[in-house]
Amino acid sequence: MTDATTEGGFEHVQGFVPGEISGALGLGPLEQQYEELFAEVLADGIITAEERQRLEKAADNMGLDRSRLLRLEQAIMAAYETHHKVRVVEHYEEPVPSLAPIKVEAAGDAGRALLLKRIEQLETRVKELEEELRRAQAAINVEVDLTDLEASAEDASEDPDDVWRRIRRDPLNAGTLRQLQRIYSARGELDKQWCVAQALVAAGLANDAERQLFERHRSQTLIAPRTGIASQTWYECVFHPEEEVLTGQIFGVIAPAVLLGRVTALRREGKLSVPKPELRQDPAKATVTAVRALPWGAAILGLPVPPIYLEKDRDAGYEHIPGVPPSTFLGRRVLSGKTQLEHAFLVGRHLSGYRQEHFVRTLFSAVPDLEDLFLAALTIGNPGLPIAEDMKRRVAPIAAAIEPVLEAQHKDALRGHFLRFVEEGGRTNLQRWSSAAEKTSARAGLTLCNDLPTACALLEAEEGKLGELQRDLVAFVTSERYFQLRRRLGIAVDLS
Repeated sequence: MTDATTEGGFEHVQGFVPGEISGALGLGPLEQQYEELFAEVLADGIITAEERQRLEKAADNMGLDRSRLLRLEQAIMAAYETHHKVRVVEHYEEPVPSLAPIKVEAAGDAGRALLLKRIEQLETRVKELEEELRRAQAAINVEVDLTDLEASAEDASEDPDDVWRRIRRDPLNAGTLRQLQRIYSARGELDKQWCVAQALVAAGLANDAERQLFERHRSQTLIAPRTGIASQTWYECVFHPEEEVLTGQIFGVIAPAVLLGRVTALRREGKLSVPKPELRQDPAKATVTAVRALPWGAAILGLPVPPIYLEKDRDAGYEHIPGVPPSTFLGRRVLSGKTQLEHAFLVGRHLSGYRQEHFVRTLFSAVPDLEDLFLAALTIGNPGLPIAEDMKRRVAPIAAAIEPVLEAQHKDALRGHFLRFVEEGGRTNLQRWSSAAEKTSARAGLTLCNDLPTACALLEAEEGKLGELQRDLVAFVTSERYFQLRRRLGIAVDLS
């Protein structure tokens, strides 16, 4: 267990490439305001220290992501420099030290002779090393044991996809899980074999050998991926197959407008949580484990870091709070008594709620509410949508509140999505979609946690032992999607 603070942890290894920001909730008008402000500052081609301070204060006040703004600034500066044929400078820039190339001193024949001599020495050394390698390989003692060849060949020839499809239908079938593990053992695929052992352990079905395999390669430390999760990887490897992409895209278009409406309603009712400025946390300076975990997870998931506020007396864990922009509040449930792996799972699950396709569900989790919002989006895309009169009376005010907030491109997107929706049959099951979105978030948490027993223990407090989310994770860790995800991140056990 850990206490509220830590000296280390939740730091990325050198060379880590963060996931490109994708799928995040966008607040376009705020970025447009910043763009106008930056263009004003740029008018004379010089950004003074005072102007830079003004820009940074504006970014903080608007709650905008710094990395995203950096790319916005770079784009504006490139256009400015090209148009005016000048170079924009920060007034307080330090001169760049000279990086003059190293020159080989060529003092006539003597210089060339010295260089050729060095090349000859290196070539001789390469030949010596090749000979040493040949002798070492010849001395290796190879033992041949064919006693289990027939059984292993039979296992290796089985189709793991056929076996996994049975696991998907019944994730807690020990016989099917062991059959899949035998296939990967016969093929020498250690990471896949370990993942199946992990599933057996988490489900309480493992024997001693399977438990030993799991513990041998289990890590109690955080994952150290080489790269973050790109948008393509999210949809190909993390995204639950039953979470219909088009449904999420429709919700994603209206999410900023729904957020503004929600904030307005809460303010009118006197229920809007307005965070105290002194409670805001700076992730770069934070020592609180729960705070440090958020930017770490966001970099892997390819999401911006939300504004973070800490309230020690708040009876909450990682909590979404509506606002412009939305914020994360940390309460006492995650300020002590949680391991780093537990924080990793909770953070991955929490941050997934900020994705544009999930955010409406973060604001309104009840399926009837989602149905009203979905139909309102469709009526904006096609005002002549034929729906029942009582439903129209319920949905029309919602559409009327959302539409004025949408920009022209958002309305065009809804029209396009409506046409696709009709082409694809014009049906969706929002109960199934919402359930699948919850499973996707749990998969994101497991990806960061990298420990199925830890994830299942946290979920057990919500849904009992081996509930629906836990069974889905058992099927997920034994799937080709998960195996590919681990390789893309560089965390497979046979890559270390």
